[in-house]
Amino acid sequence: MSKDFYELQELESKAVKLFGITTGTRLDEMFWKIEREGEGFVKKPLGGIPFLSVINITGLPDSGKSVLAEQFAIVQASKDYRILFVTVESPANFLYTSMKAKAEYLGIDFSKVLRNIIVIDASMNDELRENPKALMDTMAYAIREKHTSNVIMDSITGLYEHKEVMARQIVRVFFNFLKKWRQTGIFISQKRSAQISESAEAAGGLAVAHIVDGTIVLDKKIITTRWESNLYNLPVGSVLRTIRIDGCRLTGHDSRTWVFEITPGGTINIISPLEEYISKKEGR
Repeated sequence: MSKDFYELQELESKAVKLFGITTGTRLDEMFWKIEREGEGFVKKPLGGIPFLSVINITGLPDSGKSVLAEQFAIVQASKDYRILFVTVESPANFLYTSMKAKAEYLGIDFSKVLRNIIVIDASMNDELRENPKALMDTMAYAIREKHTSNVIMDSITGLYEHKEVMARQIVRVFFNFLKKWRQTGIFISQKRSAQISESAEAAGGLAVAHIVDGTIVLDKKIITTRWESNLYNLPVGSVLRTIRIDGCRLTGHDSRTWVFEITPGGTINIISPLEEYISKKEGR
């Protein structure tokens, strides 16, 4: 009979080390940890999303969710870490084209990306998309045979898009699956148009946000009034993109709203906190 309770000291040998898995963006600075130095404590950047965490990236359509996930995969692959990319929305051949363009723009050797990213295409396979066990069996085989350390699911919403009542159950089993296989994970979740864009809520309610280790919310605001145009110093009709760490149970984090852009090369460039961005605009 397995043991279901422990004294805390018994878990020391299984404790997870706290360090960052780089995203290749300023998100690496926005997660932090506290370390003792002398008689006091100092805050130090973690250097990425927490190791072995499962992070939810959510936002409205075209807010940059997939762009961020793909950039993370490319950066990790360039460092010879292997990534399992489960594509539920876009067929795998489109993923190839997108990653090739981003790698070239970032100046990353695409041969490393080809070698280190393993793709499961659930977008064209009803069995993988509709049967969580079949998908997890396939993922387990890929993780074991290809020795991956990171998993991206784009999107987790695609596994329950017509059965949102099962969202919590489906998210939980995949969350536990990644913990069992010691994978750092990213779940992309989609929002309905009626949901508040700045919140962590997505299709399926707060099922994803409640279960995962942390949530990153991406948003885009179309400048439609003269007041907004004056506030942000942007012309009417332009787009202001923001990113915010909504929460993370594993480590400290910057909870401010930051401004970012999607570059001409299709990559994420985080610029500055929103208040600094507005101050700079006002000072011009």
